[in-house]
Amino acid sequence: MQVREAMSSEVLVVGPEHTLRQAARMMSARRVGSAVVIDPDSEGVGIMTERDVLNAIGAGLDPDVERTGAHLTWDVVYAGPDWTVEEAAAAMARGGFRHLVVLDGREVAGVISVRDLMRVWARQHAAAAV
Repeated sequence: MQVREAMSSEVLVVGPEHTLRQAARMMSARRVGSAVVIDPDSEGVGIMTERDVLNAIGAGLDPDVERTGAHLTWDVVYAGPDWTVEEAAAAMARGGFRHLVVLDGREVAGVISVRDLMRVWARQHAAAAV
């Protein structure tokens, strides 16, 4: 199975000037563990995860003051939509992260998470058991 078949194509996008609280509220409302951060003044795409929010708050930082741009990963490992889910899982395991931004060319096509991989593998296992 390819990443395009397993990824979430409805991606939460925030800007680098959103506060951590704003990002956390949007992530909570959408029931997602990450938000893609696009800064129109820079190249590339970053990702903000629930762990980034947790680390900032755990360090005593004010979520109403801190901006997403200061607490995200710009050095992102991107997946391609044609990757297999096994390739995505291997990249996550190597990097120690739970989300991959999926790029189709230079455009964000989606996000694939460990939860997406588990869903796919559970369905495949159930189908194989029949």
